[in-house]
Amino acid sequence: MLQITDELARGQLLVSRGEGIALVELNRPEQYNALTLETLDALREALESLSVDEQVNAIVLTGRGKAFCAGLDLNALAEDNSLLARDDFLGYDTPLLRAFSRCRKPLIAAVNGVAVTGGFELALACDFIYASEKARFADTHARVGLIPGWGLSQKLPRLVGINRAREISFTGDYFGAAEGSAWGLVNRVFAPEELVAASLACARDIATCIPDTLQRIKALMNDGWDTSLADGLELEGRLSRDYNSRVDVSVMEERLAQLRQRSKKA
Repeated sequence: MLQITDELARGQLLVSRGEGIALVELNRPEQYNALTLETLDALREALESLSVDEQVNAIVLTGRGKAFCAGLDLNALAEDNSLLARDDFLGYDTPLLRAFSRCRKPLIAAVNGVAVTGGFELALACDFIYASEKARFADTHARVGLIPGWGLSQKLPRLVGINRAREISFTGDYFGAAEGSAWGLVNRVFAPEELVAASLACARDIATCIPDTLQRIKALMNDGWDTSLADGLELEGRLSRDYNSRVDVSVMEERLAQLRQRSKKA
């Protein structure tokens, strides 16, 4: 059973652990889980902690209430708009985005409602997206007068194609989970009441893999994403030779037997 182990940022972020997995929940439902500076710092802290927690092998990120995340709480900007010029706040090498990109554990976004602007970027920072039938996505940066700073302008075109990404960002229009699935943005779509359970079930399934191997495959994919196909293939060959040459072949037969049993259940 999952149990809440951390209530961060005065309860604005909840972390539950158990069964080899973790659930991270944005918890400002009345504000559509808009992000305060306190919430962002707590999210970074949670991901850094879970990344090194040997009892956790996969993570689900979601929002409580009707929204995944409505982006940055504009009240925070009203109080201090110098945030938008800080290199520790916007940019892919900021502490928050490093916590996402360097997290050793697979991270699933369970998008239960609106994922808008910065909230959309948080979903894109995860390894893949599951969504509720009620999920709605939008990039409204151009409508509020801001430029994306957490990776959306580069990740979205690579996932849905440059022309589709232009349409999404130039119009700021909302689209649903079914469209996101058809475009390759969303992996699977579930009934609202099934989303979190299905995401946790996937996390449990992932957690049955060999942790060290899983983490190295994730890192290899992420590192290859940032380079050319040729360089990525060279990286894969070099790392696989080094890692695979140290595998204990004597345990392979047992693992193959487990895989045969798994295939019969599929």
